[in-house]
Amino acid sequence: MKAIRFHEFGNSDVLRYEDVDRPVPGAGQVLVRVAATSFNPVDDHIRAGVMAEMLPIALPYVPGIDLAGTVAELGADVTGLEVGDRVVAMLPLDSAGGAAEYVLTPADSLAPAPRTIELVDAAALPLTGLAAWQTTFELAGLKPGQTVLINGAGGAVGSLVVQLAVDAGAHVTAVDAPQHADRLRGYGADRVAAPLDLAAGPAAVGGPFQVVVNHVRVSPEELARLTDYVADGGVAASTAGPVPEDPARGVRSASLWVRSDGAQLAELVAKVDAGTLKVHVAAHRPVAELASVHEDAGAGRLSGKTVLLAP
Repeated sequence: MKAIRFHEFGNSDVLRYEDVDRPVPGAGQVLVRVAATSFNPVDDHIRAGVMAEMLPIALPYVPGIDLAGTVAELGADVTGLEVGDRVVAMLPLDSAGGAAEYVLTPADSLAPAPRTIELVDAAALPLTGLAAWQTTFELAGLKPGQTVLINGAGGAVGSLVVQLAVDAGAHVTAVDAPQHADRLRGYGADRVAAPLDLAAGPAAVGGPFQVVVNHVRVSPEELARLTDYVADGGVAASTAGPVPEDPARGVRSASLWVRSDGAQLAELVAKVDAGTLKVHVAAHRPVAELASVHEDAGAGRLSGKTVLLAP
């Protein structure tokens, strides 16, 4: 079968499109015929070796953490699935493998694919959806009626956090560049604002807020200013570096390390099929162009979530 692999850490040039052996599922594993994967910024960090100490991987490595496809073969002790089932998964970060014709995945990472969108577009959901779910409900503990500021709301994760928070009954202020404004209003945000002027303070955007969710990579000094945007007793949840706590005001902070969870992914799929969660795909490209996608991401040329179509 064909797959994209890298045999050493480095820039996008280390990605090679090559022939590899088709894997065989072991106990508790499922072999999936890949329809598509998608690009996530963490793919770039893994390939560059930035995360090598935090996330040891075996080389050669097939990138692609997101998976949408059909079940091709079941390993021993796998129940509840049949060959031909349409499925999605977030693959384990240390093994990944979505940029290939076939991939092995733990059975408990899989969820039925959404019925209401194209299977290839479902590849945009797993990692970003789980990051949004875990940030919103596990880190922030969001409750109906709370006020929420989402910084970086137009991005792949932020867009889903907006929708999950709206669906949960929160009052959402979504902050991002003006080109995202119409889409964010369409998701039901109560207020849409341009990027934060941190010097202006929280009152400029209707704060402080009971929950602040940050997806924007800024300096430690700017992260510290975000603490002021959290109301007394509130929480800051971040996917882009820790926001300092303020114990005197009861402000706590939490950072995300996303994990695969088939049950949570099934909940997200149900929301997609119910029409309460929309998956935004900016572009489709062949997986053979993955090196170019990594290069474009590093140069800031990706306009949004890019889905990579399997051969």
